[in-house]
Amino acid sequence: MSFTQPEPATPRLTRSELAVPGINTAIFEKAAKSAADVVFLDLEDAVAPDDKPQARRNVVTALNDIDWGRKVMAVRINGLDTHYMYRDVVDLVEQCPRLDLLIVPKVGVAADLYAIDMLVTQIETAQGRSKRIGFEALIETALGLANVEAIAQSSRRLEAMAFGSGDFAASTRARTTIIGGLHPEYGVLSDKDGAGKREFHQTDPWHAAQVRMLVACRAWGLRPIDGPYGDFKDSEGYLAAARRVAALGFEGKWAIHPTQIEAANAVFSPSAEEVAKARRIVEAMAQAAREGKGAVQVDGRLVDIANIRMAQNLLQKADAISAR
Repeated sequence: MSFTQPEPATPRLTRSELAVPGINTAIFEKAAKSAADVVFLDLEDAVAPDDKPQARRNVVTALNDIDWGRKVMAVRINGLDTHYMYRDVVDLVEQCPRLDLLIVPKVGVAADLYAIDMLVTQIETAQGRSKRIGFEALIETALGLANVEAIAQSSRRLEAMAFGSGDFAASTRARTTIIGGLHPEYGVLSDKDGAGKREFHQTDPWHAAQVRMLVACRAWGLRPIDGPYGDFKDSEGYLAAARRVAALGFEGKWAIHPTQIEAANAVFSPSAEEVAKARRIVEAMAQAAREGKGAVQVDGRLVDIANIRMAQNLLQKADAISAR
């Protein structure tokens, strides 16, 4: 391992992050009773400009009056390029002790988070706030992805980064048909078979960007989260998108509709078989250590210290889910 060891972010269970428009108070209680690990009340894209002041008041009231249980509570504030952002931050940090995270949209450079960190720190100090607010940065522009490594190191408050394919597609002028979905023309053509036939295989246009953000997150101790899948009626498409990023190492995925929560929780939870195997690896390596061995066989395969780190990561998440 490198001598450089970044401090890991505050551990939180974030398999599913449910988006709730801050203007729609009728669904706040339902969100509180949902199975989502994280509920984020949205003041940005889900709220029309004329409704933003009222939405902010709704969110402050909801954070203080509703029993959110053990959920991680977050608010997506408005962008730094708007005049709504400063009042979002001031009102939320001053008036909402229940708030855990601020989700910062369209982060483009490290200084974006530095600016909000400075404001939040001053308010926390002035208010004597004991609970430290964390940040989740949305990487959803070409500028943000170009600077993602610097953004990952920009603030000690930063806990997670989320990839937003919708605004990213707009930023890069990509041709897309759905937020988070694929494009029918993005794929590869196989070589000709014996009969001269070729097959087209659709591929994922977001893969490269997601991997780059993932690497920045893991390098600096952050949680990588995948953003929304726009067609909430396409349960198969959502499930496939979630499985792709889970295989890469993402911690969770946004849900823009309650029907997506169950799939996210299932995909980003280790199976009983995975947990059992991880426990066998940990136990076998503990026994090997006692015997002075550096590697052992588990289920007919050689395992070493890299395997035990993977097993410990999996067991840590399983324990967090059990605690819920």
